[in-house]
Amino acid sequence: MSIEKIQTLERAIKILDCYTIDQYELGVREVARMTGLSSSVCGRLMGALKGLGILVQNASTKGYSIGPKPLRWAEIYSANLDIRNVAFSVINELLLQTQETISLYILDDDERLCVERMESAQNVRIVARIGRRLPLYAGSAGKVLLAYLPTHRQEEIIRKTEFKPYTESTIIEADKLRKELKLIRAQGYAFSNGEWVADAAGIAAPIFDHKGDIIAALTVSGPSNRFSPETIRKHVGSIIRSAERISRDMGYIGNAYAQIQKYPR
Repeated sequence: MSIEKIQTLERAIKILDCYTIDQYELGVREVARMTGLSSSVCGRLMGALKGLGILVQNASTKGYSIGPKPLRWAEIYSANLDIRNVAFSVINELLLQTQETISLYILDDDERLCVERMESAQNVRIVARIGRRLPLYAGSAGKVLLAYLPTHRQEEIIRKTEFKPYTESTIIEADKLRKELKLIRAQGYAFSNGEWVADAAGIAAPIFDHKGDIIAALTVSGPSNRFSPETIRKHVGSIIRSAERISRDMGYIGNAYAQIQKYPR
């Protein structure tokens, strides 16, 4: 492939990376500003992506949004994401047991990505959208993923993190976060209360692969007022058992879960 074609491909991907769940429709000038590319280049490439079915254009606003073709790619990716297939039945059991929303997150660059979730049937519940990317420093799932990374990778992410106070309880100090991560490693799970969403609590446990590397975080979440000390204790035991089952099915043979003696197994 020629250098020119590679450059065109890189630019097209740069344009597509501008889209998020919150920014689902963008105009040519907006994309040009976000990417640093000229409006003419963005217009030409976005028009080509539209012709390929990768983008669609709003006839009224002239803005572009993600088209149908990436959805097909996403379905192929999701169908072959082993962790989702392995975890599905365990997540369903955990939902029935806790009656709270259960989510599965994986590490995606320096963020966490929700790849599976089952919502609580209760009237008041926490909703975690599949495909949503969230920071690692706010919330139980992100902290678990960060805590079990190799130290050099953990520090790399912390140094690059622009701490933003989503709520009054969000950890916004690097040293405080480091202390929290050490606690999580020591106890084997993470707890958060109002760090990402006010009045929402969550408990997360790590999932490991056959090499012993963390590959996902399993969480149970709901309104803070339903997470009493006794309920937290029960949920911790349930989620740790569930995470261990998934890890074993993924080929994990380590003893990371053996250290957890405080909660009924």
